[in-house]
Amino acid sequence: MTNLAMSNALVSSSLPIPSALGSLDAYIGAVHQIPVLSVEDEQALARRLRDHDDLNAAQELVLSHLRFVVHVARGYNGYGLPLGDLIQEGNIGLMKAIKRFDPNIGVRLVSFAVHWIRAEMHEFILKNWRIVKVATTKAQRKLFFNLRKSKTRLGWLNAAEVRAVAADLNVSEREVVEMESRLSGRDIGFDLSADEDDEHAPPAPAAYLMTHEEDPSQAYERADSEDNQLELLREGLLQLDARSRDIIKRRWLDADSKVTLQDLATEYGVSAERIRQVEANALKKMKGLFVA
Repeated sequence: MTNLAMSNALVSSSLPIPSALGSLDAYIGAVHQIPVLSVEDEQALARRLRDHDDLNAAQELVLSHLRFVVHVARGYNGYGLPLGDLIQEGNIGLMKAIKRFDPNIGVRLVSFAVHWIRAEMHEFILKNWRIVKVATTKAQRKLFFNLRKSKTRLGWLNAAEVRAVAADLNVSEREVVEMESRLSGRDIGFDLSADEDDEHAPPAPAAYLMTHEEDPSQAYERADSEDNQLELLREGLLQLDARSRDIIKRRWLDADSKVTLQDLATEYGVSAERIRQVEANALKKMKGLFVA
């Protein structure tokens, strides 16, 4: 059973679906009205889902645990992201957990599901906290969610605190310092601010950040021109006789083994002047293609 199938089952359920309510407060109030399952009921529903792919059982398991998703989401309020979005992501994690839950492992579903719920919320926070993703490696992700809790005061960490945090989280001191710097920064618009008449506003990065790379449009035009020239060169070579084509290739196109007029004259049994004339006539004929 896919997460999409489970979601569709929830939408079509005859049970009161909190997502149909008009506000977040109403949703939170509604999920807290849904009864908590007993251990026996939870085990029975989990077995029906596992053994018979029973979507009705999946509905009840999901709905009875929505209040826990809300509880977890509230723990991430400090990241400045909408609580409703965090709850939505957590609900996805809950459905993934229910899909994988084995009632024979001897733990409650809520204990098993917390990992999946937090994982979805973490991924959402990392993608949306800043324009540029601030944590990509395992160590960076660990620091992102733990560094602020490790700080005991405002301001930058001192050397002793950096060492303590690094030891506690099993990461390098350099990674601690780098993540603290990333967390202390903020997003800045690349273009001018909305209030362009503000003479005291600092200049936007577009005013002083320069790139030395080629403009994409110019790079495309250059590459397209080179392709066209190569195609003309191929056509020009095909219009030459075999001897002229060989002379042009070995005199102009073989950079690693360029031969002299005398070498070709000896090979073809003619004078060097004759080879030069053949070469000149071939180049003139090919040049007409490029000029046209």
